[in-house]
Amino acid sequence: MFELISKNLLAPAVWRYTVKAPEIAAKRRAGNFVIVRPKEGSERIPLTIVSSDPQAGTIDIIFQVVGATTMDLSETDGILDIVGPLGHPTHIEKFGRAAVVGGGVGIAPLLPIAEALKQAGNNLTAILGARSSEFLILEEEMAAISDGLLIATDDGSQGQKGLVTDVLQPLLEQGALDFVLAVGPVVMMKAVSELTRPYRVKTMVSLNPLMIDGTGMCGVCRCRVDGQTRFACVDGPEFDGHQVDFGSLSRRLSMYKAEENKRREARN
Repeated sequence: MFELISKNLLAPAVWRYTVKAPEIAAKRRAGNFVIVRPKEGSERIPLTIVSSDPQAGTIDIIFQVVGATTMDLSETDGILDIVGPLGHPTHIEKFGRAAVVGGGVGIAPLLPIAEALKQAGNNLTAILGARSSEFLILEEEMAAISDGLLIATDDGSQGQKGLVTDVLQPLLEQGALDFVLAVGPVVMMKAVSELTRPYRVKTMVSLNPLMIDGTGMCGVCRCRVDGQTRFACVDGPEFDGHQVDFGSLSRRLSMYKAEENKRREARN
């Protein structure tokens, strides 16, 4: 059992946990994730390591309560299993003018990547999107490490009314970017990738498909990238957004919707 040090509600149904995991904290790098199982009978789910404190031996994870397993996780006082760090760390270099684009809970994985990009000497713009100001997370943390922070909300309650792509487009038109990394809903990452394509701006996306073992053996997390099958857990989670088959990714993510709904209803 992994000790839960603290839990904080960041937004409706969005939690930030600090968990005692010394070995993971010592090895974690930006872009790594863990697979957690809250208790016996829970499914295994992947969650990005938002931050770590090697001296304290802790890691931070952020998740949104959407299904039975995240409901289990929101109610626990400790986590039964945590495996990690998994996945390839983010490739970090000095690109020049970089933008990180996050939607909803996708903002959480952006934070460690943004920190690493800034430390590498990039001029960093952070673009954050949410349904409303109520659902916006990590705004202060992102502002502290960015050269510019831009916000888009669906209802206009904070920042510009509209989508993250509405904020990103003027920067592309001005030729103000050399690199973009997007994390969030599939439809958002696809829209960002299609927007940057004609400008030939290198664009990476972080995929979060269904996973079980996190070692590439089960094949559940397979996705199509540049016409080939890749496994997000061992080949990713980050891929060239201009090469990802977002259509097949969306279909795979919806494969078990009915079963998940039944499990959640049974739990209630």
